[in-house]
Amino acid sequence: MIPRYSRPAMAAIWEPENYFRIQLDIEIYATEAQAKLGIVPESAAQAVRDKGKFEVARIREIERDVHHETIAFLTSVAEHVGPDARFVHQGMTSSDVLDTCLAVQLTQAADILLADLDGLLAALQRRAIEHKYTPTIARSHGIHAEPSTFGLKLAGHWAEFARDRERLIAARREIATCAISGSVGTFANIDPRVEEYVAAKLGLAVEPVSTQIIPRDRHAAFFMALALTAAAIERLATEIRHLQRTEVREVAEYFAQGQKGSSSMPHKKNPVLSENLTGLSRVIRATVTPALENVVTWHERDISHSSVERIIAPDATIALDFALARLTGLVDRLIVYPEKMQANLDALGGLVDSQRFLLALTQAGMSREDSYRLVQKHALAAWEGGVRFAERLKADPEITRYLSPAEIDGSFDTAYHQKHVDKIFSRVFGDYAAMSQEKENAELAAQF
Repeated sequence: MIPRYSRPAMAAIWEPENYFRIQLDIEIYATEAQAKLGIVPESAAQAVRDKGKFEVARIREIERDVHHETIAFLTSVAEHVGPDARFVHQGMTSSDVLDTCLAVQLTQAADILLADLDGLLAALQRRAIEHKYTPTIARSHGIHAEPSTFGLKLAGHWAEFARDRERLIAARREIATCAISGSVGTFANIDPRVEEYVAAKLGLAVEPVSTQIIPRDRHAAFFMALALTAAAIERLATEIRHLQRTEVREVAEYFAQGQKGSSSMPHKKNPVLSENLTGLSRVIRATVTPALENVVTWHERDISHSSVERIIAPDATIALDFALARLTGLVDRLIVYPEKMQANLDALGGLVDSQRFLLALTQAGMSREDSYRLVQKHALAAWEGGVRFAERLKADPEITRYLSPAEIDGSFDTAYHQKHVDKIFSRVFGDYAAMSQEKENAELAAQF
């Protein structure tokens, strides 16, 4: 990922230093395990622990001759370890190191992304509670539907990101597997206990059955979890972009002192952060198709998946890390215009209460068919302007046979649509509050 969309901690996971450091750790742990089993001398394990080093530049230099990255890496390590290096990589194949390394990198990335999601969830919850009862119009097909609250809008996005968090936890668990099983996964030249030892050291689970590689359905599930999070980002970014349109103006991205919106039009304040997030989300989601295609390999392994993962793993995780951080800042500083929300809510002169009035007529004794016909007739006429909806209803004798003018006026009340907001908020945030408290208690307990 280009530096413009990279944050240091996530980018560092994919730097060569971390990549080869993890591989060296795998080789050290594997040699330690074999020493404990009496397969290699303990002195060899000690030598690898004490002297094991590498230089990225040297690895690349050797690779230009041998055209094999793992061999180049092992040669660089051997130059530091000396004669005992002959015991390194005993019974292992390149994929044992590379796939286990990728598992570590993806779990490291997942941990950062989970922290990012926690930050975003906190910002969304704060703003949702702030605007719990801020009236706004809900829209379906882009058209005014019925009253809602801005807090409910944000609560819906919070719930989606909470689901994304759970999916990422599951994806992290699924990807966190270790394979140290030899050339075709049969353990012919290496004891399964070596794999168990390395896995435990790295905080991974053992892969139940591998070929030459860890099965790629695990990786596909990981990238699908990232893609769903990206889709949630774009959904919220798109909502903000719509609400910031000049004709709507219910919210706006924070516009900093000295910021410029257009090189030609000084008045412009564009939703550039939301638009940027929309684009990044598309890039992240685009990694799903190649990840799914990677599931299919020839027999026990081919190399078709490798080049794909070298691109999509850093790009998707770095871009998502950046996007989540950017969205958190956007939500945290989002400017909300309740007065404009109220003005838009009132723009159709009460038409947004058409369903409530339809139900009132049916409950008063009119058939649903007749109720719908009459309400729609007056609603469509009011839509075109002139006499307001309520006045048209009160002037219709077919309607006033069932409802008095006072009852008609009583059907237009925004508070009516907010009576279950507390219930919804309890459903959305209740479990999360309990989870947050449990996490806080666990962190406190760990300190003592």
